[in-house]
Amino acid sequence: MTKLCFLPALAQARLLRARKVSARELLQAALDQYALHNDTLNAVVVADIDRARRAAEAADRRYARSKPLSPVDGVPMTIKESFDWAGTPTTWGDPRFRDNIAATDSEAVRRMTAAGAVLYGKTNVPLLLADWQTFNDIYGTTSNPWDVTRAPGGSSGGSAVALATGMASLEVGSDIGASIRNPAHYCGVYGHKPSFGIVSLKGQTLTGSVSPSDISVGGPMARSARDLAAMMKILVGPAGPEAQAMTFALPPAPQKKFKDFRVAVMLTAPESEVDQPVQDLLLNLAHFLKRRVRKLSFEARPAFTTAEAQENYITLLRAATSRRQSDADFAANLSKAAGFADADRSYQATMTRAYVMRHRDWLNANERRHQMRLLWQAFFEDWDVLLCPAAASAAFPHDHEGERHSRTIAVNGHRVPTTDQLFWAGYSGNFYLPSTVAPMGLTPQGLPAGVQIIARSYGDMTAIRFAELLEKEFGGFTPPPGY
Repeated sequence: MTKLCFLPALAQARLLRARKVSARELLQAALDQYALHNDTLNAVVVADIDRARRAAEAADRRYARSKPLSPVDGVPMTIKESFDWAGTPTTWGDPRFRDNIAATDSEAVRRMTAAGAVLYGKTNVPLLLADWQTFNDIYGTTSNPWDVTRAPGGSSGGSAVALATGMASLEVGSDIGASIRNPAHYCGVYGHKPSFGIVSLKGQTLTGSVSPSDISVGGPMARSARDLAAMMKILVGPAGPEAQAMTFALPPAPQKKFKDFRVAVMLTAPESEVDQPVQDLLLNLAHFLKRRVRKLSFEARPAFTTAEAQENYITLLRAATSRRQSDADFAANLSKAAGFADADRSYQATMTRAYVMRHRDWLNANERRHQMRLLWQAFFEDWDVLLCPAAASAAFPHDHEGERHSRTIAVNGHRVPTTDQLFWAGYSGNFYLPSTVAPMGLTPQGLPAGVQIIARSYGDMTAIRFAELLEKEFGGFTPPPGY
């Protein structure tokens, strides 16, 4: 029998409605896991348990009156450290912001708690949310529960660990470079990167910043695809001035069963070779689907090259993160950029140029991005989803030496730059497309791997519906051994 703390959030809520368990008991089940395992894993780095107990008691009173606020009322959750939660620190792992105590809730916290979710803590992140590992000088290192010598992913690494180990049933992460999708893949849970702009990131910016960032989105993480769908109904919608005049109505998934889906599959790419055990899992999934879906192709792609997609993404990604530079950093990068040969298309050269690019050059890159968005749209006239890896490998060993762009990981017996796998982040993210990561099994090393399900713009519920069908007919979340 599945432990209470590992049930999907909606299953926990059904028990609440049936009065078979209380919100206080659900919270305690999560806190028991936190007490047993957090010292080892370091997933939850800020906690306010008294506030959570009061919230659970309030949920129990609502259930006693048969008036729950939402399908997730009374369910325990944590949230990524970068989201403001009034009275707690928001640091992004940067010691400069160690004493930055949020005065108000972020929009994501406000919506989830207004829906009755019982928030008790915040989860760890890498410095400035800029790594596929999760470590920083304030809170230390978070480890993967499937193998504590390995990274849990990033930047929503603590989020994925909390879900995988039953410390929380719901999470909200953010994603500009696979920061939801990568940890979900590494830790064997579900994550959804929404279409750009439909989930407010108000209250999830660096201190002093209020403008939204290009590419970056906030989105749900959970142990079940159906939980993702429930959270999207809560999270989607504008905030601030836009909320005075705008509403978002995501179209429901028109597909009901696998036979309604036209599926493209992409196993690897020249820009980011994928480790064979991950390819094998995706190939196994494709073979499972082949006789169940309407049609399946290993060749269908949008009509642009993977090389162009990668260069355009790195350019726009690093332009989007360039405002983090100090004046001294900017001056140094101007000098570095001038030193690269015009023909140099390496990651470091592309990144450095993007940090200091002229606005006219950004406009040209953005124009090409939007042309490629139209090519994606044409692709989705013939295909409903594209399945591909979320990263180049399963979780890799902790490696905190040097800069991220100088580190390497093992892929098919040789070392490759960790930054190569940004390809799998940008293939959907740069073009504002939704993508869901769902578990697809374990590698021979016993590490989880997830499939990335990409759908058309604003086809979020289609991607999640496909994940729901996989969960029902192929397989879903499995707790890591020993938890």
